[in-house]
Amino acid sequence: MRRGRWRRASGAAVRVLTVWAVSTLTMLVLAGILPDFRLQSGDGADITQAGLAAAWGAGAFGLLSALVWPVLVRALLLVPALVLGLLVFFLNGSLLLFALSLVPSGQGRAAPETAVVVAAAMSAVASATSTALAVRDDEAYGRRLYRLADRRRRRQRRPAAPGREPPPGLVFLQLDGVGHEVLREATANGTMPTAASWLASGHRVMPWRTDWSSQTGASQLGILHGTTFDVPAFRWYEKDTGEVMVCNRPTSAAELQRRAVARTGDGGLLTLDGASRGNLFSGGADQLALVLSVSARRGRANRSRAGYFAYFSDPANAVRTALSFTAEVGREIGQSVRARLRGDRPRVSRGGLYPLIRAFATVVERDVVTAAVIGDMLAGRAAVYADLVAYDEVAHHSGPRGRDTDQVLARLDRTLALLARVAEHAPRAYRIVLLSDHGQSPGETFLGRYGLTLKDLVRAGCGLPVSRRAGRTPSGAEARAAVLAALHRPVEEGDETRPRPGRTDPVVLPSGNLAVISFPDVPGRATREWIERAHPALLPTLANHPGIGFLLVDGHVLGPGGACAPLSDPAAAQELLAAYGPGAAEAVARTDAFPHVPDIMVNSAYDPATGQVHAFEEQIGSHGGLGGEQGRAFLMWPADLPAPEPGPAGAEAVHRVLRGWLREADGPQVPVGPAGRAEAEPALPPQDPRPRLAPGGMFPSAGVPVQDESR
Repeated sequence: MRRGRWRRASGAAVRVLTVWAVSTLTMLVLAGILPDFRLQSGDGADITQAGLAAAWGAGAFGLLSALVWPVLVRALLLVPALVLGLLVFFLNGSLLLFALSLVPSGQGRAAPETAVVVAAAMSAVASATSTALAVRDDEAYGRRLYRLADRRRRRQRRPAAPGREPPPGLVFLQLDGVGHEVLREATANGTMPTAASWLASGHRVMPWRTDWSSQTGASQLGILHGTTFDVPAFRWYEKDTGEVMVCNRPTSAAELQRRAVARTGDGGLLTLDGASRGNLFSGGADQLALVLSVSARRGRANRSRAGYFAYFSDPANAVRTALSFTAEVGREIGQSVRARLRGDRPRVSRGGLYPLIRAFATVVERDVVTAAVIGDMLAGRAAVYADLVAYDEVAHHSGPRGRDTDQVLARLDRTLALLARVAEHAPRAYRIVLLSDHGQSPGETFLGRYGLTLKDLVRAGCGLPVSRRAGRTPSGAEARAAVLAALHRPVEEGDETRPRPGRTDPVVLPSGNLAVISFPDVPGRATREWIERAHPALLPTLANHPGIGFLLVDGHVLGPGGACAPLSDPAAAQELLAAYGPGAAEAVARTDAFPHVPDIMVNSAYDPATGQVHAFEEQIGSHGGLGGEQGRAFLMWPADLPAPEPGPAGAEAVHRVLRGWLREADGPQVPVGPAGRAEAEPALPPQDPRPRLAPGGMFPSAGVPVQDESR
């Protein structure tokens, strides 16, 4: 035992000395390259003196980074996340200047702007060297990963029952917007080799059908809190409060979560030793990072931003993320230019702030959420739910399929491989469940196809003036809300956010290829008779437009050519909605019963032959209503968990499946049925196998008993 301790101590000393030597060499090279950085006194010095100065400066900088940096980041925890990311470089440069001031004889000097560059380079090199040394030694790699969560684990752990083996934990990874067919194609063609290897060695996959409101707000509320009641769309107007609810606005998300908890009488899926990462809702978890429903809070009560501390406490993380962020901005600009030069159609605007929003979603949010999940696994948490939004954001602007989205899927697959490797060092075994909240359907925008927005069409049908200049409806993707929340700014949706008191014009709000229309001056839900009397041309104008598939008005489904089916006659309603697939009439009827159902709900036209819809926003890959792949999400689970019933319908059904699996973790495992059951898709062969699972789909662990962290 003593020999083992000496071996570990000597190994650690060798790594420290190696990192110090590499940092010293890096400082010498930078001093020779950068004109405003030197390691010599005014009268010059030989190479030996310069080397000693570099060793002194590198050692002082490394020690300051280890001791002072975590304190600085914690002090700045309430600073907006993106601002913190920028401050990292200036604080790092300040630490380097202070370290150089400690070099004897004043040999170390650097201009402030040069110090920022030198500090960033040294942090990146030191981190890369330390990681490379750790990867060569499995034990060292495991210890490095453990250090990511060590401080939090020491603060929260309780004594474990001696000899008690903890039950397996569950990690739910939501690949936002990845439909069932997209996943199957990506695992079959080699784009996602890690996911393919899981299917070949211990996971099953099946589709599930979303509600009519096929968007993250409704789906994730149902998955995490067990109800999608009274969430008719992504945006809708509530007459009793005069407010527009927007699922990705922090105040709306907080209210929706409050209503869900009140309706179910339960805190959520993650109430027992759970963690919620990068989600719209908390799921009842105590550990939060980048959770929108709590991001409107101010002060220390907002623990959602604590994930930024966990990530930026290592300055090398900021360097790597900044470089990846810059590369992603350049990648988006290049892809956008190539799409224009090729004349790709359909196409939407990808200028303005979009390259920065995309980089935030695909780099910053991914990195911070992944780091938080790693910490949760190493802390041995029982349940973790994390949302990775990268694919959804890119698909909105580039389309659900293509080179742009394939690159994003490949990077998400590498994240899965990393988490699988971390699971091998966790203090308990883990089952990783992949799922999505919805898919995406392609198609030209309503504006691009017909030259006017839905709002203009509604105003024309009401006999109101229409602007001669066609306006644009900006995309309401979740990533924009995440950026604004990180900046501590509220998410606003233009003039429609709070309609003016006494307003009589209709409120028109898009949600992908679904839109809602409300008349603020009409108390309660407007009847069909009132609408036809007040605006006789409106319903025929909408129902007969080639870009619109059907309307929901006062318990009736209206289609082109005067078609009308009351929802009280399910067979007639389903016949009118046959193009939208089985269960369409049931989903519409459920929404019709919501207390805040809008006066008119509009679903775009859908072409079953091409799978295309027409978004009422600026999105060529959209979701939010009925039609195509947007309504076919996926659920992928380890085979040693009980298989769900075939084709769950609605997010509430998925919640029941996940809750059952959480209960299963505490009891005996139910054997899975033979391969080839109707509810399980056949496994696909991996193209490039990554870390493989133990039999049954469970990730191995170090076998160390986890301590009880139940609240």
